[in-house]
Amino acid sequence: MGKSYKVRVWQISPRRNKTGKVTSYSVRWKVESNEFFETIKNKTQADSFRSDLVSAQCRGEPFDTVSGLPTSMIRKGHQDMSWFDFTCRYVDMKWPDLAATARQTVAEALIRVAPVFVPMSKNAPQPKELRSALRQWAYNPPMRRSGEMPGDVLKTLEWCSRHTKKVQVVSDPETLRELQRAVTKRLDGKPFAPTVARKTRSVLWNLLDYAVEKELIEANPLRGVRWTAMPKGKRKIDKRAVPNPIQARTLIRMVGEVERSGPRLVAFFACMYYAALRPEEAAALNKRHLSLPDPVWNPDKQRYVYGWGELHLDEATPHVGARWTDGGAPRDRRQLKSRAAGEGRSVPCPPELTEHLWHHINKYGYGLDGRIFQGEKGGELPMITYTRVWREARRRALTAEAHTTPLARRPYDLRHAAVSTWLTGGVDPTTVAEWAGHSLTVLMEIYAACLYGQDVIARQRVQAALGHQP
Repeated sequence: MGKSYKVRVWQISPRRNKTGKVTSYSVRWKVESNEFFETIKNKTQADSFRSDLVSAQCRGEPFDTVSGLPTSMIRKGHQDMSWFDFTCRYVDMKWPDLAATARQTVAEALIRVAPVFVPMSKNAPQPKELRSALRQWAYNPPMRRSGEMPGDVLKTLEWCSRHTKKVQVVSDPETLRELQRAVTKRLDGKPFAPTVARKTRSVLWNLLDYAVEKELIEANPLRGVRWTAMPKGKRKIDKRAVPNPIQARTLIRMVGEVERSGPRLVAFFACMYYAALRPEEAAALNKRHLSLPDPVWNPDKQRYVYGWGELHLDEATPHVGARWTDGGAPRDRRQLKSRAAGEGRSVPCPPELTEHLWHHINKYGYGLDGRIFQGEKGGELPMITYTRVWREARRRALTAEAHTTPLARRPYDLRHAAVSTWLTGGVDPTTVAEWAGHSLTVLMEIYAACLYGQDVIARQRVQAALGHQP
């Protein structure tokens, strides 16, 4: 928790409804670069609250950069705050240390449980408006402090600050039951995916630990609750989604026939299939990551022959949206998954992938920063571009019946196909785990059920054991 003496307190300002009648008063102040506000109905109380801030400033008290309050006001009990105010301060505290994807995860989790703390009222914001205001402004500190908040959004957030339930109600058994439903069930009543439910519960748990730290509640109420409704996770890959080598090659070839962006994405998808790169790793691939042998002319075959190369990865650029990154770019530049910053891994580049990469480089060259794959107009490769191309290539490559199945529904299934092919080919699992960027335990847990061809081999062994001749 940071402290600062750099404080500025503005005059209270009235809030008026459409008829011009004053409905409440807003107290605004700034600690360092962080802006805070409290909305109070009674003018005398609002003026008293502002006077407390000014008096603390005059006495030379340090102000908390997270809550915005001076030490004396925290001790006096001003920490008895609404759920909305508390979650905003939790996001402020977590934001600087989180990756862009984690920031989005926290915001989405808080949005899922927010309805539990919104009282039934005819003046309450519409659910869709509330979710939009929370996602785009309240749980995004840089946007909230930009000073350009639309009037309807400001009205929604001020209503939340005044009317959402106090943090202390989270210890009530009925509130806990409602939270369990919010974490495990979607708005339409269907269950969330296990990974979504578990991430939401994890954020909620950490949030309530923070409430204990701030002395808003005595203990985390989730510690004594058994969440029997939590969906069971399923980490194994659906073998129906994993294309075999013929299907994968057909899909990649079909990508090249999708105009306009398809031809420049053939090597991109080839990296996922032949080297098991994640989409964010392929998007970050740079000239400095490549160790490719030059093609050699074969006079007998009258064509160039390509050899084994190697890819040396050290970063990834997951697509998360400009709203959640520090620089406003749609992709966040991060270290490789499950690795420390600067720690890389090397992946073999088979001849087919070497050929794809050389063809791509010779035709499209490198980006200004050395990147291999970029948008049509330069810059980072948009996720929507390669997603649309993949959908169209899949539609063209598969029969109508196969198109309705999970087969290669996502580009990520190419990575699953690569890893399962390595394992089926007899590569030592420890080596496969290193190439794929997994631990050995996770590798075997996820891919054991989708090894291409293993069921055929198993049936042949059973047939031989039963004494049948082939």
